Amino acid sequence: MKSHICTTCGVAYASSENPPDHCIICADERQYVNSAGQSWTTQEELQKTHKNDLREQEPGLTGIGTAPGVAIGQRGLWIEDPRGGVLWDTTPLVSDEAVAAIKAKGGLRAIAISHPHFYSNMTEWSRKLGDVPIYLHADDREHVMDPSPNIEFWTGETKDLGGGVTLIRCGGHFTGSAALHWAGGAGGKGALFTSDTVMVVPDPRWMSFMRSYPNAIPLNAATVRSITGKLEPFAFDRMYGGWWDRVCVSDAKERMRISAERYIAAIS
Repeated sequence: MKSHICTTCGVAYASSENPPDHCIICADERQYVNSAGQSWTTQEELQKTHKNDLREQEPGLTGIGTAPGVAIGQRGLWIEDPRGGVLWDTTPLVSDEAVAAIKAKGGLRAIAISHPHFYSNMTEWSRKLGDVPIYLHADDREHVMDPSPNIEFWTGETKDLGGGVTLIRCGGHFTGSAALHWAGGAGGKGALFTSDTVMVVPDPRWMSFMRSYPNAIPLNAATVRSITGKLEPFAFDRMYGGWWDRVCVSDAKERMRISAERYIAAIS
């Protein structure tokens, strides 16, 4: 049996003889089924035609994507630590080369995922890296398509992963949508990893906030204020979204504040 991976969202499902009839993640109003119809791939098929793309983002931080792009095309972020690093979000492909690179620099102590659209192939990443614990917010438990004993559901508003790394439940996009704060990022000024809980837009001086980006479903003003209020206590100068080009390189906290004001003004 094989784990089947949705070609639209990139989420892997529990191993089965045949693929599911449809992707539950894509059937949700926040996502969509590809116009060509539901289709599936597998880890074995991806390994024949794709590779993991590793790029240094700043000292101690490496992005991990897939080339050519798969599904929604996101990239994860790996905070290196000789005592065991942290991988934020994952890709559908898990290559031997990427696993070896991580192991060569201390391996991982944790995998943490922002929200269900980025659950991707988290179970396989965990398994290949030595059954690393996967931290998901309990509010999104129902969206796990490939259960694993390595998944640890955290509750509350924050989760300390040690080494200056903190998970923050923001809500909005999903009830359990989370951000990651890395105190040592941006040369000690702090970096925030937001995926699309707070979306860095193509003009990376600005951010936006949506329940669904592809289906253009906005969030209300109260929810946007709640998200920014939960992030306010943390110091950060840089913000990393979920894709290679979505990075606000400086003054990100102030840019988030004025972006929220602009968004709220536009929907009011």
